[in-house]
Amino acid sequence: MKSNMGTADRVVRVLAAVVIAGLWYTGRISGTLAIVLLVIAGVFILTSFVGFCPAYLPFGLSTRGKSGSGTP
Repeated sequence: MKSNMGTADRVVRVLAAVVIAGLWYTGRISGTLAIVLLVIAGVFILTSFVGFCPAYLPFGLSTRGKSGSGTP
């Protein structure tokens, strides 16, 4: 499992998850919407810590920058 997420992508996902959790905590979202968004927030947190997003695979996407330019 090769990392396919860059730092900016990971930070944005964590911030989105924190916002969703904050909305739920303050009672701004509830019910089915809250459950769906909290599951998405959990996936965001998990993929951010692992550095791998399975949804990127079918499209061949990677937000990770080029590593190793070939020059020392």
